[in-house]
Amino acid sequence: MIFQTIARVAVLLLVLAGSAAAQTYPDKPVRIIVPYAAGGITDILARALAQQLTERWGQQVIVENRPGGNSQIGAEYVVHAPPDGYTLLVSADTTFVMAPHLYRERKFDPLTDFAPITGLGISPQALVVHPSVPVNSVADLIAYGRDHPGALNYGTFGIGSSGHLNIELIQMMTGAKFTPVHYGGATPAITDLLGGHIQFMIVSVGLVAQPWKIGALKVLAIGSKERLKEFPDTPTLAESGLQDFEAGSWYGLVAPKGTPPEIIAKINADTVAAFSDAAFRQKVLAPSFTYAIVGSPKDFADMMQRESKKWKKVIDAANIKLD
Repeated sequence: MIFQTIARVAVLLLVLAGSAAAQTYPDKPVRIIVPYAAGGITDILARALAQQLTERWGQQVIVENRPGGNSQIGAEYVVHAPPDGYTLLVSADTTFVMAPHLYRERKFDPLTDFAPITGLGISPQALVVHPSVPVNSVADLIAYGRDHPGALNYGTFGIGSSGHLNIELIQMMTGAKFTPVHYGGATPAITDLLGGHIQFMIVSVGLVAQPWKIGALKVLAIGSKERLKEFPDTPTLAESGLQDFEAGSWYGLVAPKGTPPEIIAKINADTVAAFSDAAFRQKVLAPSFTYAIVGSPKDFADMMQRESKKWKKVIDAANIKLD
């Protein structure tokens, strides 16, 4: 009986301590870790969020880039940070639902070692080819990949990236065969695509919108659920014969496991408010064709679970493994 009483008191003290921490949070600078180099969409979203939270909290929110290891270096750093809400992670789908299934040995599990806060945004991808490639539709590309297996090279922005796995999934669905060329990021891959050194790739619309508009690249289809209002004549991948197929990179916000739920709730509420603001969406999200997916921590946790199962099947079927 005495031990039960002591246990109840201990739990009560923890609850009270968590509530007190949430009421004063944040009372010092907060760091957002981005496990990629500066300049990409992940970094842009993190810096825009940091500015919004700085203004709302009256406390500095700093973005720190820790690139390397296919985003694993920065992510692992956050896993081992104190669970007090002062070290957060903004990263892409690769970190949360793809990389865990790529490595023979992994040092952490994103589904259990992070406290989900919210999804941030999703960037639909475009299936884009060099003008010299003799295809004008997804059906043409698939037929070419069947008739000339491996003849066309496609660029990726890393082994196991969405730009890699979405093409692997297309191959699994259609029987077409293409040859991957892996790059350290999307920019060098797009540069080689524009130069004709590779023939096609699938990449965020915002990164190829300009060369698309001037005719330097051909876009065969978009990976969104519906056609984009900016490009109403371009079909979706699903419309092009790939049933229910969606392709896009998404981004989310997490904290270390064990972060008090009251702090998670505060960060969530202020992040959702920022990303729901029409002016913010127009200024920050629209230029990169990124669409807000903010919601509750449970919504984001459920999304990660679904996406993890999906990509595990693809990675296992394609036998993609990294040391």
